[in-house]
Amino acid sequence: MAEVLLLHHSQGLTSGVRDFAATLEGAGHTIHVPDLYDGRTFDSVEVGVAHARELGFGTIGDRAKAVAEGLPAELVYAGFSLGVMAAQDLAQNRAGAQGGLFFESFVPPSEFGGEWPQGVPVQIHGMDADPFFAGDGDIDAARAFVAATDGAELFVYPGDQHLFADNSLSSYDERAAALLTERVLAFLDRIG
Repeated sequence: MAEVLLLHHSQGLTSGVRDFAATLEGAGHTIHVPDLYDGRTFDSVEVGVAHARELGFGTIGDRAKAVAEGLPAELVYAGFSLGVMAAQDLAQNRAGAQGGLFFESFVPPSEFGGEWPQGVPVQIHGMDADPFFAGDGDIDAARAFVAATDGAELFVYPGDQHLFADNSLSSYDERAAALLTERVLAFLDRIG
């Protein structure tokens, strides 16, 4: 079974992120879900992003790296939205990465100082009309990356919700979340 470091989104370590982690654990995987916000959660993406800015995006990344240092090198790095930044950085720059799972966010690998590591599989998931994933260009970066990278998959779901897999938020889309979870579990089973 796979071992995963799962990083939460800008609204914090919500019960929905915990539920997602519990679903993966229930399938036999080991999931580490650190709280990078010291117990704080926020009612909207915008307020959560404001908190992240106040903390400093670098600080959030440093907190994720500190957690990773206490774990085995052979991890799958996963993140929701804001958490993708640190997860993608770790997957690219920490030796031993087994895979990447990026939900509702993606940036070109060059943003983290290099290329995606050869042989490391990755899945990217997002909605086609999500104002952040589609509107901010993440979907375009993901399409270009998948076209040029062996073992990379992009799954695009119909809809305009951000954080659609978090069952504790009003943006939750049960059907899309179920399909995302099915695909993630198949990915982890291949790795594990």
